[in-house]
Amino acid sequence: MGTASTNSTKPAMRDSLIAAAFQLFLERGYEQTTVDDIVTLAGVGRRSFFRYFPSKEDVVFPDHEQSLADMTEFLAASADTDDPLVRICDATRLVMRMYAENPTFSVQRYRLTREVAGLRTYELSVVWRYEKTLGDYLRTRWADRRDGTLRANVVAASVVAAHNHALRHWLRSGGEGDPLAEVDRALDLVRATWSGEPGDGAGGAGEDAEDVVVVITKRSTPMWRVVREVESSLGEG
Repeated sequence: MGTASTNSTKPAMRDSLIAAAFQLFLERGYEQTTVDDIVTLAGVGRRSFFRYFPSKEDVVFPDHEQSLADMTEFLAASADTDDPLVRICDATRLVMRMYAENPTFSVQRYRLTREVAGLRTYELSVVWRYEKTLGDYLRTRWADRRDGTLRANVVAASVVAAHNHALRHWLRSGGEGDPLAEVDRALDLVRATWSGEPGDGAGGAGEDAEDVVVVITKRSTPMWRVVREVESSLGEG
């Protein structure tokens, strides 16, 4: 029972620190708020703050570590038969769901990061980690393609850009509307752009492969007839 009590207390303390931090950020401004101010309002010690957050910046983005872990786990559970593009789009929706769970907090954070240059830089580093996670997965799935690394990098960047476009549109509206529908529309465009290209699939190898025609015929068949069958298969006859 002691363990259960400790586990239930920790999230409550973490949430209290986040609430205290944002209350002060909104009242005083981010730069004017110190860690000491946050722990005083939350009624805990400095050690408790740093147990959950390595820095003041981290309290602004408290949910991204778990979101990255969830995305990584989701991609790792992918089957070989899964379409890689569909899989990373589904993984990206996990991030949007995280934002959608608390619209008020998400909008407050968006407005705060627009005002503080240091937080924008921190946010970009978080976005890069999402993009790298998606890219790592795609590079593994497309390892047999000549253009696998390039394609993985470009597609991962496209998915992140689509997600962020939908996210910013929703946040600028004050959290109105359905953010999941917004991101679905954006990701549909990515899928339409990158699906069904030549070379996709296990045998593509990422190159402009030449047409291969297999003709089954008797050994006694004259060569001219074999050639005619090949031409017929290629539509050249």
